[in-house]
Amino acid sequence: MAGFTKLFWGAALSLASLAGPVSASDIELGPRPSFLVGKMADGALKDKLLACAASPVERTLFSIGHRGAPLQFPEHTRESYVAAAKMGAGIIECDVTFTKDKQLVCRHAQNDLHTTTNILATDLADTCSQGFTPAGDGKATAECRTSDITLAQFRTLNGKMDAANSKAQTVEEYMNGTAGWRTDLYAAAGGTVMTHAESIALIASMGGKFTPELKSPSVEMPFDGFSQADYAQKMIDEYKAAGIPASDVWPQSFNLDDVLYWIENEPEFGAQAVYLDGRSGGDGFDPLKPETFKPTMQELADKGVNYIAPPIWMLLRVADGRMVASPYAVAAKQAGLGIIAWSFERSGSLNNGGGWYYQSVKDVVRNDGQMYEILDVLAQDVGIAGMFSDWPATVSYYASCMGLD
Repeated sequence: MAGFTKLFWGAALSLASLAGPVSASDIELGPRPSFLVGKMADGALKDKLLACAASPVERTLFSIGHRGAPLQFPEHTRESYVAAAKMGAGIIECDVTFTKDKQLVCRHAQNDLHTTTNILATDLADTCSQGFTPAGDGKATAECRTSDITLAQFRTLNGKMDAANSKAQTVEEYMNGTAGWRTDLYAAAGGTVMTHAESIALIASMGGKFTPELKSPSVEMPFDGFSQADYAQKMIDEYKAAGIPASDVWPQSFNLDDVLYWIENEPEFGAQAVYLDGRSGGDGFDPLKPETFKPTMQELADKGVNYIAPPIWMLLRVADGRMVASPYAVAAKQAGLGIIAWSFERSGSLNNGGGWYYQSVKDVVRNDGQMYEILDVLAQDVGIAGMFSDWPATVSYYASCMGLD
């Protein structure tokens, strides 16, 4: 399996120093794809994936780095983005929020600094909206927001693996909560936090494309005169300032109004705007029952929405013991919507059903070898346009093998 022999476990320092476009010869998958193929049941799909082992892996837009490569690298850090590019991700995500001085930075949420950085172990802990409270009768808590600090202060932080120990009695214990199936190996030296503009420059330098997500603010808007429209516009303006064409950007939001803002005010960027569908948490919504889809898929399309992005489980159901496209997926395709799914490699082993991301097919999920089976159903039967992954190598190998764009 010559195509699997390159080792990815190089030092984080060498990754961070990468410069220039990532070519096919630079892509390093490491052992995970071959490990997963080896766990598969015998059959045509396994044979196809094995046959691609000696072929070079091409970077594709189908493979999307979800927060970079946070299965093992601190999310939304330079090191995580470089790792995603090295694993063949053609698109890399920066979740976008803002600081106290209204500067855009890459964080999954405005209020996650206590779990994704070392802020609680620094003098900036005193700036947090809620300081650390040890576990007593309840859980240990803290809340630190990017809007609590300036950009200059944000730059002093180090990224860490996103986790917290809810039983902690001390800050040190609270920060030491990384799941056993992840690792702190590449977080030990501290991940390099990034502004949105810096992420654009880095990803562009590696030849990648962009899918920024406008995060819901934790503060009341307008914030010091900064409105939601200002926020949505500022994100797009930073791509314009960097000379990035709209065709290279897929802006995202769970807030449909943000997507409609881009469609109306920035139509070139709005043409690829992605509505992240979080309706599964709402009352009455059922991906198996199209009558609960409000707005309907066709109504979204009529508003100018071209892409929709639900979690993996909403796109699948089980019929006659097999994974097939859900009514949700069928309705989206009938309305002409492109579908992007999230997020592969986001949970632990599939040996016990795979957790939240695979809940609709848990009755037929038994082992990690089925990851490529799930991906194949999503790609071939559902017809997704792309897959977010916390470890892009897995998706990159499949996409390249199958000749996906």
